[in-house]
Amino acid sequence: MLTRSAKKILSFSIKALVIALAYVFIYKSVSNKAELQQFKNLLQTVDQNKVYVTMSAVVLLMLLNWLLEAFKWKYLTRRLQRMTIWRSIAAVFCGLTWAIFTPNRLGEYGGRILYLPPSKRGYGVFTMAVGSFGQNVVTNVVGATALMWFVFSFLHLNVWVLILLTLLAVSLAAIMLACFFNIKWLAVLLNKIKFMHQYERFFNIIAKYRKRELATVMLFCVSRFAVFSSEYYLVINLLLPQLSIFPTLMMVFNMFFIQSALPTLDLVDVGLRGMTAATFFSYITSQKLAVIACVSSIWFINLIIPAIIGSVFVLKIRFFDRTA
Repeated sequence: MLTRSAKKILSFSIKALVIALAYVFIYKSVSNKAELQQFKNLLQTVDQNKVYVTMSAVVLLMLLNWLLEAFKWKYLTRRLQRMTIWRSIAAVFCGLTWAIFTPNRLGEYGGRILYLPPSKRGYGVFTMAVGSFGQNVVTNVVGATALMWFVFSFLHLNVWVLILLTLLAVSLAAIMLACFFNIKWLAVLLNKIKFMHQYERFFNIIAKYRKRELATVMLFCVSRFAVFSSEYYLVINLLLPQLSIFPTLMMVFNMFFIQSALPTLDLVDVGLRGMTAATFFSYITSQKLAVIACVSSIWFINLIIPAIIGSVFVLKIRFFDRTA
């Protein structure tokens, strides 16, 4: 049994390690990042008043994006603990710091649930999974629609192939929506797996969400999707004002769709995003460097800055809090 002083030392050591890892990954992500320097250089060719207004709007949208996520987290966890919005904001930003150095952002779960009492943290993992699944549903439904627009607009495929792809896209959207609004099916499925029976109490938290509650969660997800899509449009429009809003957003949605299917690490995530965006945008513009620079800037604003902010909230974690 650890003494109080030993717990304090261990707690401080873990926090210091997490912050150190986050800053090392942030440094490696940002240093020698040619795309960010390219973005800075490109901004110098644009009217500076427009640059200040646009980038200020993007930063405000970033804050709104994570504020909406904080409200969603507060709403999702109300069955576990009554949480103030400030505590929810702290949990969200703390999770972003943990996410920066973990594969597929899995650390975000750990960082966020540590703001719950120890007895509720296991439930918190599955509660957060509900919100993540909802966000994934929006990305995939909108992305599948955008991908079909791309296929019909730019790829000259056999009519039967087009019909098949359309059916697949519609089926994907329908299945994902049905699974989300009947998420209790997942709890039933998990409970049928023999070696998972010991975790039944955690799975059952998923089954308690009613359709009305899931609709509210979906509203938060759609709102967040609209916000960060707007960020991308504003930055791309800043450097490539000749692009129309509809095809620009369709290409952004396609980028989200492909990116959501790829396991990754935030350290290399920007490269994959840039490559994906450049591939799609090549059909509507030849300004490949500008597109990649735009994507890199949004990545920096949406993930790197929040991870730095979140390091403050890592210090406030109480690893050995025994509060129920």
